[in-house]
Amino acid sequence: MRVDSLANKPDMAGRYRVCFSDGTMLRLYRQTVQDYGLYPGLELEEETFQKLQQDAGQMSAKMRAVRIVASSNISQKGLERRLVQKGEDPQQAKNAVKWMSDMDLLDDRKTAEQIVSSCIRKGYGLTRAKQALYEKQIPREFWQEVLEDYPDQMEYIVSFLSTRLKGNPDGREIRRATDALIRRGHSYGAIRKGLGQLAIDDDFQEE
Repeated sequence: MRVDSLANKPDMAGRYRVCFSDGTMLRLYRQTVQDYGLYPGLELEEETFQKLQQDAGQMSAKMRAVRIVASSNISQKGLERRLVQKGEDPQQAKNAVKWMSDMDLLDDRKTAEQIVSSCIRKGYGLTRAKQALYEKQIPREFWQEVLEDYPDQMEYIVSFLSTRLKGNPDGREIRRATDALIRRGHSYGAIRKGLGQLAIDDDFQEE
């Protein structure tokens, strides 16, 4: 197998376009190009070419894993699923996740702490925090520990209601405000208590 062409510059993702004599085109990171000493006209044995394809796929999965983790809080299971969805080979995705974990770049417990901290900053209730952990596919073994000291959100509830319900709000306005808080994971009881602190009479009924 002969290397027909090798791009002089990388693309936006940092990969070099390499074309081969059989029509195959690979986008390779600099490290892979250097590891194999690639240049136009180089002849590769079939076994070497196959290994190059495998290494290229594994490097692609690793670099994509790094980009995903850098941009969002994600669990090991969630990262593996995301990589496969992006087109990476399932086994290479699994290997990339293990590599990230071995490098201490991916820790489900730390990710769980980050997710819960974000929920607290946003004023979400405990139910919404649990939903976030579930959506991010955080193993349940970490839930109890990271949620154990989840703070009371009454101050947020009262602030939210006082902003939404000014003057003499009608039933529809109260319903909208309470529904918004429910979506944020707050309980009916906590919302009622918040309304009581603001001395707002309502006909709010639990459904």
